[in-house]
Amino acid sequence: MPSTAARTVTKAATKAATKAAKARKAIERRIDRAEEDLLRSKARLAALRRRLRPVEVEDHEFRGTDGKPVRLSALFGRKDDLIVVHHMGARCPYCCLWADGYDGVLRHIEERTAFAVASPDPVATQRRLAKRRGWKFRMVSAAGTTFFREMGFESKEGRPWPGVSAFRRGPGGRIVRVASRHFGPGDDFCSVWHFFDLLPDGANGWEPRP
Repeated sequence: MPSTAARTVTKAATKAATKAAKARKAIERRIDRAEEDLLRSKARLAALRRRLRPVEVEDHEFRGTDGKPVRLSALFGRKDDLIVVHHMGARCPYCCLWADGYDGVLRHIEERTAFAVASPDPVATQRRLAKRRGWKFRMVSAAGTTFFREMGFESKEGRPWPGVSAFRRGPGGRIVRVASRHFGPGDDFCSVWHFFDLLPDGANGWEPRP
């Protein structure tokens, strides 16, 4: 039969374990509420974006990976909607990390909308980069164009910024931009960061390789 001291220790351990379990459940409930709040906030954000008045844009001309001219209007194909990712180019490992994730969902995206990635790199650089990383999505070169600047994805010094624009083609071929987002670590367009958020130390200083 356990001694009085042993019973006391066991009772204290049980009490501590019960207290820890209750504390964990309380935090889990707070996490559930926070996740629900986040989903509601995202829904409100999406609704607000849909209230923005579309802005008409010109039919910009790019270069396809075959080196031939291709207009923004041609990127729609048979779709009325188009998503264009503003990629900073081969020099940006972060943009390449984001782009690595597109192929896995490309088939699903293209069931709903046309999709393309634009960067300021020349065509030859785009081809080499796509081959090295195994990209299958459509790329166009915006080198020498005002596309990034006019879409708000270029600094005053002429440096490109990463992000995405959504376009719609209306009657008569009129093209409007309906929404845009800038990219950055932790956003909804790269799942890597959300996986890291589950770890005790988060990303812990991790950065993508070139």
